[in-house]
Amino acid sequence: MADDAGVATLREVVTRAARAIADGSTHAKLDEDLAEAGLPPSTGGETKAQRGASSAAAVPDERLREVAIGLVERNTGLHMIDRMTIQDLVWADEHPPPIPKRTRRDLARALPGQILVDHAQRFHNLLATLFDLGRGGISFGFEDTSLSGHIERHFYRNDDWTVEQLFDELDAVDHASDRRFALFLEGMVSGETVPDEDAQRQLVDTINPRLAAIGLELRETGNTDGYPTFHLVATGSRTGRPKQLIFASPKKPDLRLIDVIDSDVEVVDPTGEILVYDRPIGPSGLRWRDLQSWWSDTRRINNDHHAKRELYQRLGSSVPPGSPHQLLLFKLYHDIYRAALQDLPALLPEVWRHWDPKTIKTRGKYALVQFRMDFLLLAPVGARIVLEVDGQTHYASEQAPPDGQRRWLPDGNEYARTVAASRDLTLAGYEVYRFGTNELHDEDQARPLVTAFFNSLFRRHHIALPR
Repeated sequence: MADDAGVATLREVVTRAARAIADGSTHAKLDEDLAEAGLPPSTGGETKAQRGASSAAAVPDERLREVAIGLVERNTGLHMIDRMTIQDLVWADEHPPPIPKRTRRDLARALPGQILVDHAQRFHNLLATLFDLGRGGISFGFEDTSLSGHIERHFYRNDDWTVEQLFDELDAVDHASDRRFALFLEGMVSGETVPDEDAQRQLVDTINPRLAAIGLELRETGNTDGYPTFHLVATGSRTGRPKQLIFASPKKPDLRLIDVIDSDVEVVDPTGEILVYDRPIGPSGLRWRDLQSWWSDTRRINNDHHAKRELYQRLGSSVPPGSPHQLLLFKLYHDIYRAALQDLPALLPEVWRHWDPKTIKTRGKYALVQFRMDFLLLAPVGARIVLEVDGQTHYASEQAPPDGQRRWLPDGNEYARTVAASRDLTLAGYEVYRFGTNELHDEDQARPLVTAFFNSLFRRHHIALPR
């Protein structure tokens, strides 16, 4: 966590969780239970609570976030309010799109509550995953005085709470984090909560006009168990599915239109030096398992191990020989995430975006720049992520100063072309991340940097890593 307040909050939460784990354990089994929760062994203390607190105290500040996330994922020793605290601190670092209070209240006033009441149990399950419904406790009588009980009585049964009042009681308008509110909307319109496609679409049609004013929408991105799936995205984001990918070759492909009317493109490649992936890409993006399956089928390889090794070698060989830093990024990605690779986005090298039969020299100022991307990942929900490794050619040029000895010198024109290409990609809906070659000069130095980057990227795109 970047700020001291966040570190202090995480430490308090982790300490409470460690004490709770200790309370439910025995002295003999305590260190084992702490380890299962991702916590270090206790370092002292006579009571179980003291030993639990010593375990939490042994977690260094730089690992607090990792340990706290593990507690949430394992559902271990956390009260709901602590779970929410950890989630909100982590989500804040991912910079989710802001959803103002006015938009939230407008949504609450417009939502057809009867749809939610008709699916009360499923909707209540959604609420329980996102909000603390235990507030208020349970009285000694027969009446449930917790927030959960109030919702049951006033919203589902007696119909004397409006949707707006429900939102207020949940604290969804004034204090729910932006990411929590986004998950609330996505969950509300999911087939898991409302297994009725007409009702799902009615909710979406009610929500989207209110979101449009802040540049967001619930966009249909696929289906789950036969029901449409909707995700909250920026209205200008690029979430369309690629028709085909031409990649793994720095050599300019030879293309021809075999049907101009239907825009059917053929890659003329008798040497096999260019790869073309033309299978449908679903809402999960293009994972390594999808790419490996395509490779196995097209190459008729029956052995998974051989297919994986051959595909990795083929992709790595496509990185230009003069780009060792780019190759190191490729190798580190596959080495760091070796165990989880099958379900992670495939890291595609040398991906062609633009193609023009004429040269840049011929086109002049009308030429397309950034025609090839160093790496592309197609993540869930249609996200397109570009990684660029910037060497000196991105900000300098080889020049001959007065002494006549040619050397690389800073060049504002080269840098301008680099940032212009980056703007172009961003405006086209791609996420662009740039690495400097100095960051990838040494493997030991680069490994923690690359690990931290991809871990944050995966969290941002809600890609789970197996623990």
